[in-house]
This record gives sequence, C-alpha cells and structure tokens, in this order.
Amino acid sequence: MSATTYDLVIIGSGPGGYVAAIRAAQLGLKTAVIEREHIGGVCLNWGCIPTKALLRSAEVFEMIRHADQFGLSVENPGFDIGKIVKRSRDVAGQLSQGVSFLLKKNKVDVIDGEARINKGSPAPLVIVRNKSGRETSLQAKHVILATGARARTLPAIGLEPDGKLIWTAREAMVPKTMPKSLLVIGSGAIGIEFASLYQSLGCKVTVVEMLDRVLPVEDAEISAFAHKSFTRQGMNILTGAQVKNISKKANSIVAEITMKDGKSQKQEAERMILAIGIEANTDKIGLNELGVKLDRGHVVVDEFSRTNIPGLYAIGDITAPPWLAHKASHEGVICVEKIAGKSPHPLNHANIPGCTYCRPQVASVGITEEQAKEKKLNVKVGRFPFIGNGKAIALGEAEGLVKTIFDAKTGELLGAHMVGAEVTELIAGFVIGRTLETTEAEMLETVFAHPTLSEMMHESVLDAYDRGLHM
Repeated sequence: MSATTYDLVIIGSGPGGYVAAIRAAQLGLKTAVIEREHIGGVCLNWGCIPTKALLRSAEVFEMIRHADQFGLSVENPGFDIGKIVKRSRDVAGQLSQGVSFLLKKNKVDVIDGEARINKGSPAPLVIVRNKSGRETSLQAKHVILATGARARTLPAIGLEPDGKLIWTAREAMVPKTMPKSLLVIGSGAIGIEFASLYQSLGCKVTVVEMLDRVLPVEDAEISAFAHKSFTRQGMNILTGAQVKNISKKANSIVAEITMKDGKSQKQEAERMILAIGIEANTDKIGLNELGVKLDRGHVVVDEFSRTNIPGLYAIGDITAPPWLAHKASHEGVICVEKIAGKSPHPLNHANIPGCTYCRPQVASVGITEEQAKEKKLNVKVGRFPFIGNGKAIALGEAEGLVKTIFDAKTGELLGAHMVGAEVTELIAGFVIGRTLETTEAEMLETVFAHPTLSEMMHESVLDAYDRGLHM
C-alpha cells in the first residue's frame, strides 16, 4: 500500500483539529484532516454550539413567561420541542458547513474515515479505513491527535446510557417529547446547563452531585450563589450524594441515592442525564502498540503538545484538563506554529476562562479565594452585586455577583469570578487583563462605559481597594 505524503496529518476535526489545520495551511504546510463523523467534531455538532441554541430558546421562553414585568402582555405562552430541537440542529449544521468551507478555502484535504496509527519513519504512519472498509495509508512528518472525548459511564451501578431512559448529552439535545421529571447526575458545566435548560422548559429537575457543592471547580462563594438561584427556580439539588443503584420501569428510572449522612433515599424520574465526566478517545487508534504515554487514559504531552513519540502530538480533550473547546483551539495553534519553526509562547493554563451557560451564567479565570489561601497569599478581595448596577436592573437581570481577587503585595489580578447575566461575555475583559499582566492600578484607571454591565467589573476592583462608589 503506497502512502500519500503530507507535512501534517490531523486526526479529528473538532475545534482543536480544524483550527490547527487552518493555521498549518496558513503557514504553508501540506495538511490533511481525518474525520469519521461530522466536520467540527462533538463541540460544534453535539456540544457547545447546539446546546447554546437550546439554551437560547429556553431563555426567550423565560422572558416571555415574565413579559408582564416589562409591561408586555403574552397570553398562554408555550413551546414546540420539535421546533426547538430543529433550530438547534440547523444552527449546528450551518456552522459545520462553514468549517468545511474554511478547510476547503485553505486547501486542507478532508478524508472521511477512522484512523489508526502504525509505526513509521520519521513519524507514525496513519491508516484510514472508510465506511466501505477500504484502507488508505498516509505518511507525514508530523501527526496530531485531536480525537476528543466521550461521556463517562459507570455500567457497574447502572449508569450507562440506553438511549431511552438514560441519556448522555447527545440524547438530551434531541428529545422527541419533554419529560415531566429529570434526574441529572453531575453538576459540572454540562450537567448544570442541561438542568437549567429543562427546568426553564417546565421539567421538574433533580441534580445529584457527589461533592459538597454544585459547580465544584468554581469559587465557593459563586457556587453557593448559583445554588441558591437554582433552588429558587424550583430545582432540587442533592450535594454530597452518590447514586448506588439504578432500576428501570416502563417509562421511568428509580435511583437509590446515598446522602453524606449515610442515609439513603430513592428518586424517580422519567429520564436521567449522565454528566459525570469524560473519557478520552484514545482507544482503538494504536496508541498502546506505539508506546504512547498515558495518564488515566489521557495522552501526556509537553508545553508544545509533543508526546513521547517523535513526530506525534496531541491536543484537546484527549490531553490534560481543562477540557474546553477554546483550550483545544489554542493548543492547536501553538502546536502547529512550533512545528512550522515559529516561537510561540506555551499556553498558560491559569489564563484559560471557564464558562457555564446556565441561568444565571457563571464565568471565571485564575485562582479562587480558597486556592489563594491554600497558597498562603495575602489577598484583597472585591465584590459587586448586580443589584447595584443600573444596566442590570434595566434589563431585569439584577441577580448576580462579580468578585475579584488581587495579590495585596503586587496588585496582580489573581482571579475573577462572576455569576449573572452575560458574564460569559464579560469574562474576556479579565482574561485580557491577566494576559497583559495587569495590576489593580490599570484597572482602577480604566474608564468603563455607562450604563453597561461591565461597570461592575470596575466596581469590584474599586471595592477590593476600599474605593467602592455605588454600594
């Protein structure tokens, strides 16, 4: 089998793979991308993008239900779940076509099929099997693994999707009918986003979280604020709780849940969503045979995404956390630029923002107050509530909090944590500040437009230095 030769072959076309391919083409590398399913990967087709379209529908529905607060009259508001799902799928399809266009525009070869890696020289040899079973061979100087991840399951206790009663995110995105009740196992970003979506559409939602608080990677104060908000909306949240067993009925599931005090309770719901983490797609592609170093199933890489095998790289969800689309894209650019002989800066994981698109939204960057205390840092902490902001009140979005953490000695912005309307957009300001190594001095002197939500960012900094004006 003669091999087609490339400078770079990328396995996977998600936000890591396709961005790396485009950047490689811009740098003059002859590049191919191998994709077994949909261009754009899970994020674009079954993750980040379609879920935001669903959440937007839920957000609009919530606004309609509270139209009277804005002096508007809407009688008997309702929704068509089929049309909501169709809009979400149309959005994903449009963007997938857009990515295909970008790859074609940049002269990247797109090859349909599943890939595995064999030993080769000077880099691993990539074998591609298409849907009809025909195999082709690709040889490249460099190969990037960007195969992403899938939902984690626990079949031993019944936490395994069946497509009917127990869902992963994929099934939860395309319900044929709205369940009246829902159990969500896991309260990270994925779990809470789906809990928020279904709660807004009238479903009775119970969230089960093994740790002692929801959104456990977030600052504890923000987590507690979000918890109270979810509870006020009617969500039932069980923290410090573990599912010990699952039994199925004709159209519902029953979960036996052990609480932190050792007592057990049973929760019945029409459907269950598993959101208990991910497993890297590192199996069946030849990594063990090649001797690729793994850590708990994820590929071990250096600061430029190089594995322990010469010519082989890995980016995105198959590597270390955080498992975020924007992290994968940035890793892809850095990796390709290093391959092309450029001098990119390694990715600073401390400057990667996290965003959760629930209601209210949550966003953060840098370390939490607890982490600062663990490091024994002397800090100044500022806070500003949405209720003190004119734009938030005018929008009818007065529930929220902006929190900033500074090093008391140097003025370094150590972390920023927010909960409330549109904080997933606001967080970029703090990310830029950290990237520019901004101190409180620059942020205090920055002029923020009025009236905007961003004024709360300024006020939280002012508060950290006992200069608050509007509270």
